Amino acid sequence: MGIDHNLIKNAKKPKGELGDQLLERMNKSHEEMAQWVCSHFDINDKDFILDIGCGGGVNVKRFANIISDEGKVVGLDYSDVSVDKSTKLNEEFINQGKVEIIEGSVSEMDFEDETFDIVTGFETIYFWPDFTNDLKEVCRVLKKDGLLCFGNESRYEEGNMDKYDELIELLDMKIYKDEELEKSLKNAGFKNIELIKNPDNSWICIKAIKS
Repeated sequence: MGIDHNLIKNAKKPKGELGDQLLERMNKSHEEMAQWVCSHFDINDKDFILDIGCGGGVNVKRFANIISDEGKVVGLDYSDVSVDKSTKLNEEFINQGKVEIIEGSVSEMDFEDETFDIVTGFETIYFWPDFTNDLKEVCRVLKKDGLLCFGNESRYEEGNMDKYDELIELLDMKIYKDEELEKSLKNAGFKNIELIKNPDNSWICIKAIKS
């Protein structure tokens, strides 16, 4: 693979100068995938949106450009480097009151019940410490019938997982099987689960509605 270990290991939790470099790179390299994922759901101008694992803040900015002053986008990340990067990128929207960037964990979010219309996550669920329980926390902060939408560049493909061995070992990441995704989402309180797979690559868009 020719992986730059020192750089790529920051994908789980960016730190220091290398983490900043990786976020800059990810803002660009994930853009095509993010656009593809976002093509599978609609945003209303008054929506309250939470982007978990907001990284460099590109998707926060994307959503902020869509909503009106009556909506809001919150970016959440447990990396202080990511929080700084997202804050700088979205400074204009933060000053307008349309965006807020918060340091914190998906496992215990400091939001009221039923705060958000949409919760997104791009290239992040691989690293969640307790997937089902973390999904329950997402379900808690979503409004009834609110949308969950995750996008990953890597999906489980039976008999074709060797290509991920080095990344999985390096990052301690988890690539979930379809049945694991569906079971965890159902157990967390979601319905209308869709696993949309890009036929041209290994991308997956995971959508579900809060019951």
